[in-house]
Amino acid sequence: MSDWQNAHDNAQQAAERFGFEVIPLSLTKLPALKSPHDKGHSCRGGCGQLGHGIHDASRDPARIREMFEAARHATGYGIACGRPPHHLIGLDLDRDAEKDVDGVWELRRLCARQGIAVPRTVIIRTPRGGYHAWWTGPADVKVPNRAGQLGPGIDVRGFGGYLVGPGSRGARGLYTLASDPSDVTVRPIPEQLLQLMTADKERPRRTGGAPVNLSLMGGGRSLVGLVRCVLDAPQGQRNNRLFWAACKAFEHAAAGRLDADQAEHALMQAAAEIGLPDKEAEATLKSARGDVLGAAR
Repeated sequence: MSDWQNAHDNAQQAAERFGFEVIPLSLTKLPALKSPHDKGHSCRGGCGQLGHGIHDASRDPARIREMFEAARHATGYGIACGRPPHHLIGLDLDRDAEKDVDGVWELRRLCARQGIAVPRTVIIRTPRGGYHAWWTGPADVKVPNRAGQLGPGIDVRGFGGYLVGPGSRGARGLYTLASDPSDVTVRPIPEQLLQLMTADKERPRRTGGAPVNLSLMGGGRSLVGLVRCVLDAPQGQRNNRLFWAACKAFEHAAAGRLDADQAEHALMQAAAEIGLPDKEAEATLKSARGDVLGAAR
């Protein structure tokens, strides 16, 4: 069976059996369908065309088939977080011995320190030995996507994000089910862990120091636009906006349209301008760079 067929079949099963909303992913774990719009558009799928990333996510079998037929290069599928009926929340626990990062150990330490009892739930093994833990969340809470806030090697996947589904193939290998296959039940997230995920640790916007000067920035209009996107981020969405902009910047870098280091430096400046802690911004940029360019996984 081809990787495409395997991804399609697993995506259909995830939708039909569990009610998840899915999209096709490329080998780089990014949405496999290109946008039909010019850069800088604000359409989230209202035009009816495919190519709006997570906004295309669906549980309708015909729609899923349509997406995969339009993306014959797809090798995996993403499961939308924060959508009903499950309001899925994920923890991406990275393990990298060379960089002395172990998200699994960090999560255990955090839970022990906070007295959090973590229930058994669906666990996915990533190609580099890390894990994705899945939980259901409350309908009235939007969990933000954050990198490194809970600890080194721990990334939160919430509303507007997605998790790579089991059976998907990425550039580094296959994502597989690590938990009991006879009990594929996504358990509710512990309340204390949810509170840590949604805690706002952002600082007020910086009032002193030299602001980011867009007119002096290299990298062209695309980088300027992404930096402006970060600078305009509202309270509570700063880290989400930084992660999105960084992924877009590194996509441009992968295509040879931007210098990755220059883009990272510019976005780091923007993060400081809007008041994100340096360590949190660095972790977010590292996570985005790893997801797109494969440097971290």
